Amino acid sequence: MKFEELDLHDDVLDALWDMHFEECTPIQEQAIPVLLEGRDLIGVAQTGTGKTAAYLLPVLDKLGTGELPQDAINCIIMAPTRELAQQIDQQMQGFSYFMNVSSVAVYGGGDGVTFAQQKRGLTMGADVVIATPGRLLAHLSLGYVDLSKVTFFILDEADRMLDMGFYDDIMQIVNFLPKERQTIMFSATMPEKIQQLAKNILINPVEVKIAVSKPADKIIQAAYICHEPQKLGIIRSLFKDTKPERVIIFAAKKIKVKELANALRQKGLNADAMHSDLEQSQRDDVMYRFKAGKIDILVATDILSRGIDVDDIRLVVNYDVPFDCEDYVHRVGRTARANNDGLALTFVNDDQQTDFKKIEDFIGKDIYKIPVPEELGETPEYRPKKTRSVKGKAPKRSYKKKK
Repeated sequence: MKFEELDLHDDVLDALWDMHFEECTPIQEQAIPVLLEGRDLIGVAQTGTGKTAAYLLPVLDKLGTGELPQDAINCIIMAPTRELAQQIDQQMQGFSYFMNVSSVAVYGGGDGVTFAQQKRGLTMGADVVIATPGRLLAHLSLGYVDLSKVTFFILDEADRMLDMGFYDDIMQIVNFLPKERQTIMFSATMPEKIQQLAKNILINPVEVKIAVSKPADKIIQAAYICHEPQKLGIIRSLFKDTKPERVIIFAAKKIKVKELANALRQKGLNADAMHSDLEQSQRDDVMYRFKAGKIDILVATDILSRGIDVDDIRLVVNYDVPFDCEDYVHRVGRTARANNDGLALTFVNDDQQTDFKKIEDFIGKDIYKIPVPEELGETPEYRPKKTRSVKGKAPKRSYKKKK
């Protein structure tokens, strides 16, 4: 379906035309007509499916009618991280280019000037507020934010928000909202806690589900079966004769992210780290330099696996096997975007073989195993233990206490 076939405001269609958006993605084709009818909706779709446009376009269509209150907050969009909030705000500005619509991104980590700017946007009644739960609650607690006229309440990546412990914050925010509203929730997965949240805040919702997609065909996936100490040597061998460009390396913990980034710099590679210990200004600077090509390798925790809009990532390396199968899909989905090709490599040590086999089962294919360079020594055989399959979830690792 083409966007022009949808009953959207002319100014919205003009923006889509200028941005070269012509064909709807499946989630957009199914969700937008439902939302234009004013129905509550729960959408099950992962990052990269076009879900942001699926909820922004109906909101802008309604704002374009002029029927909503002036100088009032008409839409609240909740996001789990400041990076995703910034990305949504950027897309909002693109889609509303020909409209007199205001938006403000509200998130933590900034200085006093940032807080004051957010306060000004909230008190003046920005049409659309894109916020992380904790920072929005901080403003609400000070008594100057009026949410009584909100028409749209949207939760993006709801499962991730609950994983981060935001359930109580979300429910507190709901208490500030009018009962008469349109509530929209998007989640990559539908565990029981998400179903319970939907039951509490949505009214007779339409469910639109896009099956969890496997990694795109354009992504070349491969793995190294190795010992943990060999991982850094493999990275060195990858870039021995080729300069790295647009590379993201995912590690499980921020301490490992810091150590790995330092080790790569010591080897002469242009690398930097992205993790939760950085101040917001530092994170913004790192992302700016990475997007501008001033950083070749970005080492990160899963803070980057969802919601970061960088279309030309050439290589994704899973330095550690993800705990969750869907996290693997999100990580490798950072590459081969916008019709580009991409490569995703995973380093699998002895303890991670079973987790990796679960990922292979989940995506329905055996991932090619690349031989480790001979100079790095002998490697383990790939002999994962058989476990009971739980769709979408890798088994939890057990850690035995030392005697």
